[in-house]
Amino acid sequence: MTTSPTSRPSVVVVGGGYGGVSTAKALDDIADVVLVEPKEAFQHNVAALRALVDLEFAPTTFLPYDRLLTHGRVVREPAVSVAPGRVTLGSGAELAADYIVLATGSRYPFPAKSDHLSVAEALKAYRVAHEALAAADRVLLLGAGPVGIELAGEIASAWPGKRITLLDAGPDLLPGDYDPALRVELARQLAERGVQLLLGSPLTAEPPTAPGELAPIEVRTGDGRAVGADLWLRCYGVVPISDYLAGELASARTPSGRLRVDGHLRVDGHPTVFAVGDVTGLPASRRSQHTESRLSAH
Repeated sequence: MTTSPTSRPSVVVVGGGYGGVSTAKALDDIADVVLVEPKEAFQHNVAALRALVDLEFAPTTFLPYDRLLTHGRVVREPAVSVAPGRVTLGSGAELAADYIVLATGSRYPFPAKSDHLSVAEALKAYRVAHEALAAADRVLLLGAGPVGIELAGEIASAWPGKRITLLDAGPDLLPGDYDPALRVELARQLAERGVQLLLGSPLTAEPPTAPGELAPIEVRTGDGRAVGADLWLRCYGVVPISDYLAGELASARTPSGRLRVDGHLRVDGHPTVFAVGDVTGLPASRRSQHTESRLSAH
């Protein structure tokens, strides 16, 4: 991206998560930037699980967008359709752009991410979930990946003695390409906190209650084990947000909903449309690092 003393390119960044905020800030001094984001504030999702167990900490995880940009602006609306050179908002208004950056990220089950648009609504949801969790003697967490492990640790630290079961259909704690020694150490720390691990067999059916609902349940695994709980939470299920893409841009979506990008983060076949973060098809370990290096190069 180049600029001249008399001309600044117009850039619309769609999505105000980590990738969108980083991109908008990086371009604020060299382009006319508009960040399109329906939420009132950025949520620091890395801290969301601590917000569930510590309500005094929860407000600090939300950062208002109104002080994000010095020169650009934030439009609090959803993008309902995006095509090269044009972003259509929920109100029907259209934003023209020389460049578009798609940074809509992904959905993930609460409490790891909140889908509420206002901070007040989000904090209320965390308060309701906190109260239910505090009242539950037995907690079932489905998914033994990073979120499930962290949430188990947060709950066990906040309420020592609460009976926590961490269940995953796969055979390993922390599935994926990780050092086996890390799994051994995590299993040790979880056992030290009294967390029970049930691995290697899926549930025969979904729990009969909604996630976070305080009500006694019993579920069974495929190998015949019965698991009782007073509350359960889902700790898996990343879904990229790309269903708003229209026409030719929609063809860049993979079957999983992620976007094919080249080495410069340009969406496949579209030199003026870029994508960053979870919405891209890059391996998870490369998304943030690749975004930072591409922004510094332009």
